[in-house]
Amino acid sequence: MTSYPDIIDTICHFANKDADRPFLRDAHGDALLNYGALRHEAARIAALLAQLGVKPGDRVTAQVEKSVPALMLYLGCLWHGAVYMPLNSGYTAAEVAWFIDNAEPSLLIIDPSWVAKLTDLPSALRIETLDNSGKGSWTDLLGTVANPSLVAPRHDPEAPAAMLYTSGTTGKPKGAVIPRRALSSNAAILIDMWRFTDQDVLIHALPIFHVHGLFIATNTLLSAGGSMIFLPKFDAAQVHALFPKATALMGVPTFYTRLLTLPGLSRESTSHMRLFISGSAPLLAETHREFEERTGHAILERYGMTETQMNTSNPYDGGRVPGTVGFPLPGVDLRVTDPASGEPLAQGEIGMIEVRGPNLFSGYWRNPEKTAEDMRADGFFITGDLGMIDEAGYVRIIGRGKDLIISGGFNVYPKEIEAEIDELPGVVESAVIGVPHRDFGEAVVAVVVSQPGITLTEADIVAGLTERLAKFKQPKSVQFVTELPRNTMGKVQKNALRDQYNGLFV
Repeated sequence: MTSYPDIIDTICHFANKDADRPFLRDAHGDALLNYGALRHEAARIAALLAQLGVKPGDRVTAQVEKSVPALMLYLGCLWHGAVYMPLNSGYTAAEVAWFIDNAEPSLLIIDPSWVAKLTDLPSALRIETLDNSGKGSWTDLLGTVANPSLVAPRHDPEAPAAMLYTSGTTGKPKGAVIPRRALSSNAAILIDMWRFTDQDVLIHALPIFHVHGLFIATNTLLSAGGSMIFLPKFDAAQVHALFPKATALMGVPTFYTRLLTLPGLSRESTSHMRLFISGSAPLLAETHREFEERTGHAILERYGMTETQMNTSNPYDGGRVPGTVGFPLPGVDLRVTDPASGEPLAQGEIGMIEVRGPNLFSGYWRNPEKTAEDMRADGFFITGDLGMIDEAGYVRIIGRGKDLIISGGFNVYPKEIEAEIDELPGVVESAVIGVPHRDFGEAVVAVVVSQPGITLTEADIVAGLTERLAKFKQPKSVQFVTELPRNTMGKVQKNALRDQYNGLFV
């Protein structure tokens, strides 16, 4: 297997080569943190982790808002060998408590406002705080570390680097353990595929609790020696104004639909940009065409997931075909198989997408049964996505075989939402589906059967879920029916529901 430079070795390489080269830039495009300071900060965090008794392989959990110290925490964990475990800042206290119980981290870093919300946590768990301005007990502790060693430790490429939770369609979320090898190989390959160099400036407006913003954006630019304009969130007008100071944007489809609402978006306003990339959710062909008509840039769509990082990409040179996710990356094998038998299918046939390569995760945390279920004996991972390889060799994603909803780039687990709705007063049962949405890719829709004689409203359902589910999981529409459609075996026919409500948002 090809050997790739570890992300920490890459930091040291560019710090030695040109310590003053900017890595992070502020919202004006001005230098905020250079590679020399980046190396020092990663080493300093690693030293503090060691002082606190965090050992290599221990989980470090963070549920914090996006900030420079939050990003540095990830890189400090990489330097030390701790397993970084980010959590969506939208999770509720009940959800966070479950993740902590499952992962058993040594250290939890949270926003100060969360301290009072989280109760009954393990007594051995150390808790520090970090707010959205990058201040808290965590940064206070960092201030006590003066002269860390700048000699990067050696790490096994197969050692775990991070653990991100991903939802399936049955059971609780699963912790995908991501080895260092997956991060370094994907970064090196994407640099070549997308032509990133040390002259690139990426607009980073993605969250950093997600693979897209944390790994794909950060690791790729870092490994190229480029820089990032680091924004706390996406604002279409602000991002558009930064185009003259940047060369690339990585975003979810929502970024592009919102940019298209700006009257000033044009070939002239995007003339300094060389690349627009979209992922994490399907990009509508209509959005692709409209963006190219307005700007002259064809959005480059790619395909990845938590367990695999990036699998495919439309080409940098050549046709970026709307509705496709391009070709398998170098070193990544992709096949389409019969979902029932697992036998490979011919080109043009629709089946289950399976992938194999250095980009794959190590397995699911403390869940060997699910790992074995999703991994073939020959090393292929069963993605759960249905797709095909068309006559030109482009991969097309047709749908998800397990009803997973991707809304605004976030995975949403229907069964989890259904369980919460079914517990609400007056509800008999529910079915949760995803339907096309111009802004979010897919919108969560709840179809609810209420008890006879009881009148429920959408507001009743939404109010009942507010404290139980993160906002991105909550339905954007609630529809009421007298009964759910079922087949002869009694299984709810979600395909029929998707067809019925397909036009709600488009």
